[in-house]
Amino acid sequence: MGKTYERIDGRLRTFIEEQPLFFTATAPLSADGTVNLSPKGLRGSFAVLDELTVAYLDFAGSTAETIAHLRENGRITLMWCAFQGPPNIVRVHGRGEPVFRDDPRFAELLARFPDIEPSAHGLRAIVVVHAETVRDSCGYAVPHMAYEEDRDLHGRRFSREDDASLSAYFAEKEHIATSLDGLPGLPLPLPPSTV
Repeated sequence: MGKTYERIDGRLRTFIEEQPLFFTATAPLSADGTVNLSPKGLRGSFAVLDELTVAYLDFAGSTAETIAHLRENGRITLMWCAFQGPPNIVRVHGRGEPVFRDDPRFAELLARFPDIEPSAHGLRAIVVVHAETVRDSCGYAVPHMAYEEDRDLHGRRFSREDDASLSAYFAEKEHIATSLDGLPGLPLPLPPSTV
């Protein structure tokens, strides 16, 4: 049976931090807008900042739907499931915001991710999520699957980019500066990287 938690701590925090994969779900306010669901991985790119705040590094990709939705309305749900060990699913429902590279908070937030080299992945923003509801559920139907390792393809692809070429790459993509539904996405050109 599911349970609601007042904070992310203890066993719950340990479970979240041990998962190599999580998912984000966002949507625009428009009733006919596109719901977005994204997998997030890469060890070291997620951090629990305090008992009600988490953050993850937003890396280069082919769209910026999550950023666009957060800029419009802030609603986000994060979900982790146990593919190994005892069954469990944890969801954090809350309000999120993208902290861009020119935000005064960016450098301090980035220091919370010491185990990953962000410049190798085309870091666009840090998404900070303030939890409003934290719940778990059984996860009995989630299959057992083995985690082997992170793929190195993302780092190999984007490590050769600098700020100018990364901005050019994003400018060529149809849904980076503007979402599928026409919402403002990633501000371009990217502010210079300080990492």
